[in-house]
Amino acid sequence: MSVAHTGVTPQVHGGPCGDDDCGIREVLDRIGDRWSVLVLVELAKGVRRFRELERAIPGISQRMLTVTTRRLCRDGMVERTAHPTVPPQVEYRLTPMGESLAGAVRALADWSRDHRDAVGEARAKWDAEGGATP
Repeated sequence: MSVAHTGVTPQVHGGPCGDDDCGIREVLDRIGDRWSVLVLVELAKGVRRFRELERAIPGISQRMLTVTTRRLCRDGMVERTAHPTVPPQVEYRLTPMGESLAGAVRALADWSRDHRDAVGEARAKWDAEGGATP
């Protein structure tokens, strides 16, 4: 795959899985990745253009934002609207399914914000004690 590749490739999981396990794993893989969560949190605030998303999400590259929004559109969480202007204007918004997920994602983001100091302290303590011994 080239560095410039921005297409959506299908997820392929090796090995057998239970009736619901594969579907659940694929959904959790998508909504649990770093960039998808941040895009969903930003779109929960309202309709955003591509550049607005790019500016609002620190550290995301144009390529990664393109890949992430395409995946979220493919999964039915985000709707992409391209307006026939020069240059083209593209807007993203949550679909009803994306909106239903946004509450859970927002709660997770809030929990992360509320507990980041405690997690940092726990990590420092773990590291200072040498971590788990084999």
